Amino acid sequence: MTSAICTLFEGDYHRGVGALCNSLYQHGYRGTMYAGYRGQLPPWAAGAVSGKGYSELIIEAQFLVRFVPLTTEAHFGNYKPDFMLSVWRDHCPGADALFYFDPDIVVVCRWSFFEEWVEGGVALCADVYADMPASHPFRRAWLEYFGQYGIQPIREQNIYFNSGFVGVAKQNAGFLTTWQQLLQLLEPEIGGLRNFRVHGRSYPFNIPDQDAMNVATMTSKESLSCVGRQGMDFEGGGGYIMSHAVDSVKPWRKKMLWATLTKAQRPSRADKAFLRHASSPIRVYGPLHLGLKKLDLLAGSAVGRYIG
Repeated sequence: MTSAICTLFEGDYHRGVGALCNSLYQHGYRGTMYAGYRGQLPPWAAGAVSGKGYSELIIEAQFLVRFVPLTTEAHFGNYKPDFMLSVWRDHCPGADALFYFDPDIVVVCRWSFFEEWVEGGVALCADVYADMPASHPFRRAWLEYFGQYGIQPIREQNIYFNSGFVGVAKQNAGFLTTWQQLLQLLEPEIGGLRNFRVHGRSYPFNIPDQDAMNVATMTSKESLSCVGRQGMDFEGGGGYIMSHAVDSVKPWRKKMLWATLTKAQRPSRADKAFLRHASSPIRVYGPLHLGLKKLDLLAGSAVGRYIG
């Protein structure tokens, strides 16, 4: 199977992209990462060479990153299916499968697992708050809204999925088109695709990209292959596929010891996974900065165990 990977980032999320790339390489991925971005290229990409519509950085033999500049004003969360479809169409039309990862995810298992996984259907992971019965009022509200456009469900769902990762084989690419269409139809309801968090969580379209993706799991004809919360390390120690830093303060911004002392927030498994993949082959930090980050992590973990 020929696979491609993509992500979206801006600002200091480049640190997460670096750790994601390192984790992919260390777990066996060989190929191209397509990184859509706004703003400047990361400091660690200073050696990138300009290509046709992208800048290319060779990380190691058979692994490279192509940085694709974007001008969309949409929030990147709401741009995921558009970007995936454009990457497949314009950059890697021969790929058998395409995988999207948020830049605050690191991979913690062998890459071949992902390619085996996607053969069974669109690869999805349950969210932190995964329980959403078929009779949930949000699902009724979603179907009422999209029903006015002639969109009807073809199956029930009881799980709410996280949109930080999706893997799609070519035969299931229609899932991305459905997701894209749903977001376009949702635009007037949420006041434009620039908006990410809309009203409170009691509003059925509070997280537009994720809610629309969950509607796609109910209304698209493509097969699905789903794992539970352990897929993104949301099970309190049971994660074995990815580790997703969903906290509001990302690992590259977090002061681990300070958070432990002042908020009783011990370093998470995602924090540890990020720093474990922050040095090679991409140097996300300089040696001194990385050493200080690791020391901060050790101190936060030690104090956290004592408090615990």
